Amino acid sequence: MKFEQENDKPDLKDRKKEFSINAIHLFKSMSKDTISQVVGKQLLRSATSVGANTRSAYRGRSSKEFVAKIGIVVEEADESCFWLEIIDEASLSENTMKVKELLKEANELTAIFNSIRGKYK
Repeated sequence: MKFEQENDKPDLKDRKKEFSINAIHLFKSMSKDTISQVVGKQLLRSATSVGANTRSAYRGRSSKEFVAKIGIVVEEADESCFWLEIIDEASLSENTMKVKELLKEANELTAIFNSIRGKYK
């Protein structure tokens, strides 16, 4: 599809998948208490949704559909930022370096997909 060829470079494909996998590893390392599990699962949903919704967007039938679906990707990446901030500030993970790395990546992915969305608006 045209949108995929223009926007989903190999580096970005790898980054989306790696972001999801790193979020999974972070969740698996978190405490099993209720609060950590609830917040961690919210992160899992939003982080894994970034790659999944991007794939869906690239199969869009029109620019309008592509923009709408990339908008969801932007929201999910930004939501991942929120949950990572909560995990960091509430000290829900002992792996603070991994949390900060994931937060940096989530912010970068948010900016990248927001820019891609802007090209088609």
